[in-house]
Amino acid sequence: MEGTPWTSDGFRASWRKACGKAGVVGVTFNDLRGTAVTRLALVGCTEAEIAAITGHSLRDVRSILDAHYLHRDPELARAAIHKLEMGYAKRAMEVRTGTSIPK
Repeated sequence: MEGTPWTSDGFRASWRKACGKAGVVGVTFNDLRGTAVTRLALVGCTEAEIAAITGHSLRDVRSILDAHYLHRDPELARAAIHKLEMGYAKRAMEVRTGTSIPK
């Protein structure tokens, strides 16, 4: 029926069926939500934006990012170093030219 909310059992059964059809084993829907939280953070979404998309609370988003995902992600570390380098480059340019570069 269109427009009818999922029941827990109905969603669980549909999830299992879809995973079986796709050959996916050992992945829960919450795993998928956690991965979405991480990927959204990696592309620069704020915690509030992530919460709005995934339905998590801000507290849960922070917890997921802190405890399970981001501390192991080398791409996040590279992105942070790039931001740091760009900040230093911007500041150096301002000092050399005596101007302020808008953000």
